[in-house]
Amino acid sequence: MPTPSGSRRGPGRPSRRCRPAGQELFYSHGASVGVDALLKEANVARRSLYEHFGGKDGLIEAVIRRAAEQDIAWYEEALAGADEPRARLLGLFDRLDDLVSDADFRGCRYFATDLALTDPEHPAHAETRSFRRRLRALLAREVTALGHDDPDRAAEQLHLLIEGTLVMGSTRGDQHPARAARDLAETLLA
Repeated sequence: MPTPSGSRRGPGRPSRRCRPAGQELFYSHGASVGVDALLKEANVARRSLYEHFGGKDGLIEAVIRRAAEQDIAWYEEALAGADEPRARLLGLFDRLDDLVSDADFRGCRYFATDLALTDPEHPAHAETRSFRRRLRALLAREVTALGHDDPDRAAEQLHLLIEGTLVMGSTRGDQHPARAARDLAETLLA
């Protein structure tokens, strides 16, 4: 999962500046970041936020959707790193180890969003669920190609290991939860 980056200031439509600014701020400070901070970071007027997104909630939904596309591409790239399914899945945990060891890593944006937004009807929850379904489908594809007896269950277990890695990676400092998760994944895939 890449950390957000990119210029938000300068020319371009306000909506194109709001998404990356929101993505960076929501990732680094959480979804509770104030509207004024968003407007300042994106260098847009309050009116632009409401015209393009209907308000902060609409921007959060758009940011999660944008991040999900980037993150799914990251997972696809990570899985493309080997020739056979078992090596691809285990290699994914090696990439996760690099990710959670990065000083800028702040945890799983989907988990953080779900925790921060207590309204179950908030539109961002649909985006976090969609992301998780897509990730699980990628895992199921690989486990199916491996010839596992119960690919859906194995994909669910691998997904749990990934989510645990991301949560633990945000709280464990110099620990390496992805390495422990990789060991468990090896057992699961054996």
